[in-house]
Amino acid sequence: MIMDRLLICVLLSIVIFNCIGLSQDIRPDISQSPTTARERMKAWDHHVKLKNESIFKDLQWRAAGPRFQGGRIEAIAVPAGKPDTIYVGVGAGNVWKTTDKGKTWQAIFENESTFTIGDIAVAKTNPEIVWVGTGEVLMARSSFAGTGVFKSTDAGKTWRNMGLHDSHHIAKVIINPDNPDVVYVAVIGHLYTYNEERGVFKTNDGGKTWQRCLYIDEKTGAIDLVMDPSDSKILYAATWQRSRKAWNHTSTGPGSGIYKTTDAGKNWKKLTNGFPVGENVGRIDLDVAPSNPQVVYARHAASGTEGGVYKSEDGGESFVKVNQQNISSGYDFCLINVSPDNENDVYLPGSNSFVSQDGGRTFTKIEGEVTHMLHHGSQVLHLDTHEWWIDPEDPDRILMGNDGGLYLTEDCCQSWLHINNLPIGEFYAISVDMAEPYNIYGGTQDDAALFGPSTYELSQGGEDPWQHVYIDRWGGGDSYFTYPDPTDPNTIYYEHQFGDLRRKNMKTGETKGIRPRAERGDTALRRNWMTPFFISHYNPSTLYYGANKLFKSQDQGDSWTCISGDLTTEPGPEKQGNVPYGTITTISESPLQEGFLYVGTDDGNVQVTQNDGQDWTMIKNGLPDKWVSRVVASQHEIGTVYVSLTGYRDDDFSVYLYMSSDFGKTWEPIASNLPMESVNIIREDHRDKNILYVGTELGIYISLDRGKKWHSLCNNLPTTPVHDIAIQPRENDLVIGTHGRSVFILDIEDIVER
Repeated sequence: MIMDRLLICVLLSIVIFNCIGLSQDIRPDISQSPTTARERMKAWDHHVKLKNESIFKDLQWRAAGPRFQGGRIEAIAVPAGKPDTIYVGVGAGNVWKTTDKGKTWQAIFENESTFTIGDIAVAKTNPEIVWVGTGEVLMARSSFAGTGVFKSTDAGKTWRNMGLHDSHHIAKVIINPDNPDVVYVAVIGHLYTYNEERGVFKTNDGGKTWQRCLYIDEKTGAIDLVMDPSDSKILYAATWQRSRKAWNHTSTGPGSGIYKTTDAGKNWKKLTNGFPVGENVGRIDLDVAPSNPQVVYARHAASGTEGGVYKSEDGGESFVKVNQQNISSGYDFCLINVSPDNENDVYLPGSNSFVSQDGGRTFTKIEGEVTHMLHHGSQVLHLDTHEWWIDPEDPDRILMGNDGGLYLTEDCCQSWLHINNLPIGEFYAISVDMAEPYNIYGGTQDDAALFGPSTYELSQGGEDPWQHVYIDRWGGGDSYFTYPDPTDPNTIYYEHQFGDLRRKNMKTGETKGIRPRAERGDTALRRNWMTPFFISHYNPSTLYYGANKLFKSQDQGDSWTCISGDLTTEPGPEKQGNVPYGTITTISESPLQEGFLYVGTDDGNVQVTQNDGQDWTMIKNGLPDKWVSRVVASQHEIGTVYVSLTGYRDDDFSVYLYMSSDFGKTWEPIASNLPMESVNIIREDHRDKNILYVGTELGIYISLDRGKKWHSLCNNLPTTPVHDIAIQPRENDLVIGTHGRSVFILDIEDIVER
């Protein structure tokens, strides 16, 4: 019997090596051109059609939380005279509305062509008119492109897309206080590529037509726009030259600057007297003092002496740098706000937030006692503020939107209420255990690693049973892959950015850093922002970890062995920037043979070993030269493997989805009828080899025939990016981690029978 098994293993190894032998590097010719706005809107129509016609549309997802942790608030709007009504825009989680000061919320932007929010504005003369600019301002890895500007005429019950489809990212919407048909929109433009639809746009007819009234160039957009409260013809705009690549981001350039119009946008003048100009000018935020509109403040996010707070007392004709303190803001958190009743009371929301009472000469850090609407482990204000709203009728009342959610003070920052009851968790990855009932684990952007019971339903209300695996001293923390030890529920592995891997004993609280390091004398490792690792199917003490090389531990991470060379195409000079690149992004272990591993990288490589790293074979022939978002070894057939790739970092939203049945020697595209939506994850059904699930930037799909045809599983889901999919095999539950709407569960017990 033993000899028979050995013979089978030998024969299998021969077959595998024959199938994955070296072959000429042949890559399909995939255009690097960004997806056009017309293509994206056509793809959305197809998305809706698939959803409406799906044979699975009777299946209903259950929202499983969490909500206590918060999420990134990018926009806040309050109708005039209605202080208890608040609109919030979430970076990746739609628009929400409350009419009772945050006790209860309604999601009011769930079924549109995008989920990412840049700004919200409510007409002063008619609170039924609400505008939303889509595509968040944040210049982050997890920032998504919007699809234009939307308008509601019934306080958010229904919406209409009013155009600017190729804007991608909108920073500000301003409605004329006397005529709601006159609207200005500050468009930043594409994040990863150049485009023409940037600058300041204006409509005089409620959005039927648009005119671009301020344009710098295809590299520069408008990051801020403020109106003189005493004269609606006077506006100030801040422009920003910025771009991002997978390997680099640039946040300064000569296109950045301050502009002023005194004739409602017909003509603009660049304001340079006393304010920096040139290559080192970065992001700028502006505000006009309502109590004295001649006073204009500008906050400049730049390194060196040119960054800081500038003040004009003559309507922008001249500026003076008024503060010499080293208050770092960074290009993501560059805000400045002036109190409505005192031109000298100035706020600097940012990574930390500060206040001045002497016109910006000196600032003190904003702290204050924090209480939470739901349980939370933090006693401090969360870091990284993106929005700051001051009540024009009561300047002591302030709403803060940051990475931890929404905060309210009614005593001018002396104390804060954390309104942490929105299910807007931005999950990167999730996993499940085999407990009864089972638990869900996951890592989020900004709000730490979390776990909670699968039995929880958001509709139940009450206290949130989810908990932190950890929380940092600033009230959150970035986290990614999170796994419980399958033999010891008290041991959980989690990580911070760039692969800072930890092992925690949940009973004692003891935490140990276990990140592998380069050997002395070797070149430094390159690690992805979301570094992949996992626990082996075959031994719970065995971990695999991907940098630019693959590492293996057999003692729970206490020691590591490097089992590969550099599995990336080491980046040349043209792709060496300020972001680690040439990194492993995904690893998959075959459940059918120990030591059989696949690896995918951000520079388009897919490699395989069938002997635990002793030998590696490149199998990218036939695959596009794109970022590998996921590689999955089949649990049903030893030779079958799936790969998803994404062109998102080229503003390319095409579907790149492939299957191989010969160990990667040849690849077959299986995107078939999927709409043009970047693919984040592919997962195989645990019972039927023909059933596949795919998570995209806008939802989730199912195929019953290995990709020949896809059906929508979006059903009652909001428009949301599905970043990860897990299956709980005992319960036949499909669990998805969304980046902006927390976790959902679907019972798939009967799907096989269909």
